[in-house]
Amino acid sequence: MVPTVTAPPWPLRMGPQPRAGKVPYDQRAFCGRLQMRVSTGSATQSDDRMFSVVIESFGVGRQRRAERRLSVPFERLQTLMQTVAQQGGRIRMVSADGDGAGTPAASDAVPAADAPAPAPAPTKQAAAVSHADVPVNLYKPKAPFLGTVTENYSLVGEGAIGRVNHITFDIAGGDPDLHYIEGQSIGIIPEGTDANGKPHKLRLYSIASTRHGDNLEDNTVSLCVRQLQYEKDGETIYGVCSTYLCDIEPGTKVKITGPVGKEMLLPPDEDATVIMLATGTGIAPMRAYLRRMFDPSERARNPEYQFRGLAWLFMGAPKTPNLLYDEDLKSYQAEFPDNFRYTTAISREQQNAKGGRMYIQDRVLEHADEIFALIENPKTHVYMCGLRGMEPGIDEAMTAAAAAKGLDWAELRPQLKKAERWHVETY
Repeated sequence: MVPTVTAPPWPLRMGPQPRAGKVPYDQRAFCGRLQMRVSTGSATQSDDRMFSVVIESFGVGRQRRAERRLSVPFERLQTLMQTVAQQGGRIRMVSADGDGAGTPAASDAVPAADAPAPAPAPTKQAAAVSHADVPVNLYKPKAPFLGTVTENYSLVGEGAIGRVNHITFDIAGGDPDLHYIEGQSIGIIPEGTDANGKPHKLRLYSIASTRHGDNLEDNTVSLCVRQLQYEKDGETIYGVCSTYLCDIEPGTKVKITGPVGKEMLLPPDEDATVIMLATGTGIAPMRAYLRRMFDPSERARNPEYQFRGLAWLFMGAPKTPNLLYDEDLKSYQAEFPDNFRYTTAISREQQNAKGGRMYIQDRVLEHADEIFALIENPKTHVYMCGLRGMEPGIDEAMTAAAAAKGLDWAELRPQLKKAERWHVETY
């Protein structure tokens, strides 16, 4: 006769998904206790016993509220226990219905604590892309891919400061296939030679399109490029590669390398909170994230990834006409008001609390309580992209905001970085 085993009164809840072959701690402990209570007999006999399992808080609707008794064969017992635990149910009691055709030895009973167990049934979620699976350096400087420009248009409105263009390249037909994922960069090698007569070196640009490209056909890549311009000894100097790209004509062949980068990868979790801090062309990877999250065609293209978390973009620009992709962002905000927040800092048009120019770090300070409340959630990721000069201001704002909550940002930031929740790409 096999005695009844009473489960612990707390729910066997799972945290992060266990790796295949691993049993969550609570489940292992319970299985170990169960083994000691139900195992008797000879190791040579098969186990065809049936078990009664009393469950509560499992299922949907009335089923979830009621206590339920299920009868399962021994071979399905542990899988059922894992499924109940995964869905937040409680196992109140497990007992054998009878001796069956034979009674197994301990080695044939419910696996002990160290024995491997089947992975729990997967829930619907986007498949995680491990860093090992991310495409890197498919094309190198000595043997670049020749892409073809398909479009090149201005992203800024009348009265904007400087030139910023959206440029798309056809990347079909490569061997190997040139592909990428959101958050990566590609290299561009401009035509011509430098002052020493040597070929120009590549410049890296953050990719502004999703893995499917703007045309959703998996054969294009897009960049957001600002023409570099500065004064030196009374002379206006223009960036070599940025000018080359802003002036380039459709049909032109361009040398492309990469892709590169694993720092800015978007979490696959559909329920994640994604806080984005961008200035200028730092919007490029954010545009890719937001298209993947909210663009109707992208959502139709990716049934395995239907974002339902919170995305919050802080966008810095000198003037309103310099807000890049502004119409698209406002459309996402209108269609997904519960999932997307869009906060701008327009330095030459808005003032901060001290009466000075409004920068992105000022917006961070304004919303410090909300931001840090979100950061406390392990599903929250923060992304920062733009000019390197934005980092000290953001760091100062986060330090002040953390201090107001009794936290030390100098300690918290490395912890977030180690947990792969703090992502920075500046230039």
